[in-house]
Amino acid sequence: MVVRERIEQLLRDPRIWPARGTACAARAVVVTGWPSLDRALGGGWPLGQLTELLVDGSGAGEFTLLLPALARLLQPSPDGTEPGGWAALVAPPHVPYAPALRRAGVDLARLLVVQARREPDVLWAMEQALRPRSCAAVVGWSQAAGSSALRRLQLAAEESGAWVVLLRPAHRQRQRSPAPLRIGLRRGLQGQRLDLHVIRRRGGVPVTTGVDVDGGAA
Repeated sequence: MVVRERIEQLLRDPRIWPARGTACAARAVVVTGWPSLDRALGGGWPLGQLTELLVDGSGAGEFTLLLPALARLLQPSPDGTEPGGWAALVAPPHVPYAPALRRAGVDLARLLVVQARREPDVLWAMEQALRPRSCAAVVGWSQAAGSSALRRLQLAAEESGAWVVLLRPAHRQRQRSPAPLRIGLRRGLQGQRLDLHVIRRRGGVPVTTGVDVDGGAA
């Protein structure tokens, strides 16, 4: 019942757009802030499921890609009846740069940064942050998450209805994963462009797109 109420609350939130299509039932998403990526994903980042980003090296612009949606989920509702959500960053490879987060509209007062020294602690911390009514967004960095840990994280995402993103090395694409959405990322030849290959998504076929993470939406 708690899960159903949470999903219904999210669907009523004017910041969330329910994508509809012939291939799948209505689902809650949060717009990415990058029009080309919204089109590729059928509306935006999906809520209530695990999104896996497979990155070809750190610092390619992958965190910048997430900032518009992160800022949106931390904002209070337009009518002021609902406070902004909380977000947790688990084991980021670098200390987030506060001025850049502020410029992106991220409310730092509602942002938690969790340091995890051991690999099992990363997934454990993400699961704890996904307890019902805890965080609206959870982003984690993992080098070697096992299949069973990924399944638990997917189940936790479904129960919470939150936006859940796990960033992993690109070579982990060969590992079987329960994540309904898997995207490979790498810097384009022009430098500022981030190329994205949607490897898997519910109700859709693989597609390739790109965004200009240095200059704005593509």
